Amino acid sequence: MTVNNDNVDKDKLLELFLRIGLDERTARNTVANNKVTANLSAVIHEAGVLDGCHRAVGNLLYSVATKYPANALIHRPILLDYITSNKVKTPAQLEAAFSFFSAAGSEIKLNEFESACGVGVEVSVEEIEKTVNEVFEERKNEILEQRYRTNVGDLFGHVRKKHPWADPKIVKQFIDSKLFELLGERTVADNEKIAKKKKEKPAKVDDKLAATVAPKQPPTEEDLNPYLIFPQPEDNYKVHTEVFFSNGTILRCCNTRELLEKHLKATGGRVLTRFPPEPNGYLHIGHAKAMFVDFGLAKERGGGCYLRYDDTNPEAEKKEYIDHIEEIVKWMGWEPFKITYASDYFQELYELAVELIRRGHAYVDHQTPDEIKEYREKKMNSPWRDRPIAESLKLFDEMKKGLIEEGKATLRMKQDMQSDNFNMYDLIAYRIKFTPHPHAGDKWCIYPSYDYAHCTVDSLENITHSLCTLEFETRRASYYWLLHALDLYQPYVWEYSRLNVSNNVLSKRKLNRLVTEKWVDGWDDPRLLTLAGLRRKGVTSTAINAFVRGMGITRSDCSLIRFDRLEYHIREELNRTAARAMVVLQPLKVVITNFENGSILDLDAKKWPEAQEDEASAFYKVPFSNIVYIEQSDFRLKDSKDYYGLAPGKSVLLRYAYPIKCTDVILADDKETVLEIRAEYDASKKSKPKGVLHWVAQPSPGVNPLNVEVRLFDKLFLSENPAELDDWLADLNPHSKVVIPSAYAVPELRNAVDGDTFQFERLGYFTVDIDSTPEKLVFNRTVTLRDSYKSSK
Repeated sequence: MTVNNDNVDKDKLLELFLRIGLDERTARNTVANNKVTANLSAVIHEAGVLDGCHRAVGNLLYSVATKYPANALIHRPILLDYITSNKVKTPAQLEAAFSFFSAAGSEIKLNEFESACGVGVEVSVEEIEKTVNEVFEERKNEILEQRYRTNVGDLFGHVRKKHPWADPKIVKQFIDSKLFELLGERTVADNEKIAKKKKEKPAKVDDKLAATVAPKQPPTEEDLNPYLIFPQPEDNYKVHTEVFFSNGTILRCCNTRELLEKHLKATGGRVLTRFPPEPNGYLHIGHAKAMFVDFGLAKERGGGCYLRYDDTNPEAEKKEYIDHIEEIVKWMGWEPFKITYASDYFQELYELAVELIRRGHAYVDHQTPDEIKEYREKKMNSPWRDRPIAESLKLFDEMKKGLIEEGKATLRMKQDMQSDNFNMYDLIAYRIKFTPHPHAGDKWCIYPSYDYAHCTVDSLENITHSLCTLEFETRRASYYWLLHALDLYQPYVWEYSRLNVSNNVLSKRKLNRLVTEKWVDGWDDPRLLTLAGLRRKGVTSTAINAFVRGMGITRSDCSLIRFDRLEYHIREELNRTAARAMVVLQPLKVVITNFENGSILDLDAKKWPEAQEDEASAFYKVPFSNIVYIEQSDFRLKDSKDYYGLAPGKSVLLRYAYPIKCTDVILADDKETVLEIRAEYDASKKSKPKGVLHWVAQPSPGVNPLNVEVRLFDKLFLSENPAELDDWLADLNPHSKVVIPSAYAVPELRNAVDGDTFQFERLGYFTVDIDSTPEKLVFNRTVTLRDSYKSSK
């Protein structure tokens, strides 16, 4: 029974809940929660206690309404009968019943149920007292030591092991009595709070490193295999969803044995999932989670995952998006079982729509979109809702033949306009669009809606697990209503939390606006969290999948994941795979006065930190001459104790080369701008300066180092959650992209190609961009070496 809050007085509901013995606070909280109200009202009606019942029975009914396993709703009437007849009368029995029904199939044996729940088992007062005495005797020394700080729950547990069906109130009375008998009155010391031991302060960790250190916890079974939460295909006969109708009826969604056997015969018992993107934009990191769930479950169970394009709207689809989706799915490491289109099933969908009309579950409607909206808000039926079936069949045929103007008719499902769920308000199944379809051509001028096509194609493709994000949860009722109305196989539906990452937007509408209004440089702009953008930025699919796996497959819908958590996985991956190189972003010229002009030394530099001396391939040659370049930020005119860069009279080590000491500074006319530094190098390497700098030298006399362009990307938005802002575009970070047109790089990078990734020492990880030319390389910064967000909190 669905409770309509507009038409039913909440006071009557409160009165009903009080009649079954709920305390007033619980009753009022229940009335304030529509879902619990609907469940409890249905339970009270099923139990036949509208006139009230004993409080103990009412409390058990409340537990049924809030805790009963959703996959066993078909058996709930049996349990309610046992509760109202006082055969199941304790919380322990009720919990046992929940466990029994949750694991049971469609048929149960009452004798097994009664045995599992202790029905008819009576534990005498004498038996309880004897067991309590035995427990106290076994634990006497411990109780005397801890006195009234003894964990009573532990004592309870020991009694329950021997007598699981004992009355808990009687057990508690004997435990309390025995404690008093053994310990006497409470003393002042018994009531004193024990001072908590001070925790040892953890070792101080550099703030900049803190975000990159992942706390290590022992992995749970679900951490190791997040797909354990999903049932096997052969178990899909259990009820796990109820649809409440405003007339008091309840649809308990499950497959018949015949439907399930037909499905299992068609699939061979394999798991079949689907990844169903709409081809109206580029995929983003949220789709990476969907792929991990859909493709991952199928792979883990030895099944297959369809890549199905949801192309029901001919005006939104583009071949560019279709080609991108297929390519990016494979880049993410997933292989589709089959590639299909919703439009492949247009004929079957049309025939099912005709059948839906024949069964009295659909009608042709002539309301305008505004009228439909108004009637839904008022929960009013369309004036065309009850037209004759033959008339709707004739009109639907005319819609198909193009005899009715666009916007003058729709086919609507006859669901429940008085439901509490707005997704049951006679949803549109078909609309007229005189638009050729990119995949189906010009054969059709009527097109199915998502709400009609999604579930029916799931069934036609024999999908075992239909998995989607939580915003689709309210559509579950409509999903199952339609399949039930057509007597079609019903997949197992499960929703998980969508992925939201800070300082960016994932809404397709917002992403489309950023691209079309040129706030960014296309769908693959490295600042976007599109998968194409992340790839162009240098992020690997391995790092994305590790990040997604770390989120888990949960229904917790309350988290905004900080971007630096993704960066942690990127660094972990690139630290293992990216070769090291040296690049100077803002070059400052250093002339080494005691090194022979025109002389060049080829020094060995490591590609990998752990490179061994005998591994020739782990090193690259870097030229050293009398003119080198360091970062402008690595020089100061005034030194300080906490500064490890170069300053007048101070020495630093040039990485892989020699110590140098600043002997002179050439300033511009303003006496502040540093034009050039003069220095001497220590050929003997006897000096041991603390500071180590990266550098690049002239490869030959009078020839500048390799000139490259470097693009530094930062978070796209200033706010962590820009989607919440009314003027979200005003929150764009003006410094999200900084272009350095003339950085200097070591010659080793000259032959780098698109997609090659490097760690520029002391700067971060960078990848070669597609804009690179034979004349000039372009590098995108993938991620910094340290967390750049920590200091901005």
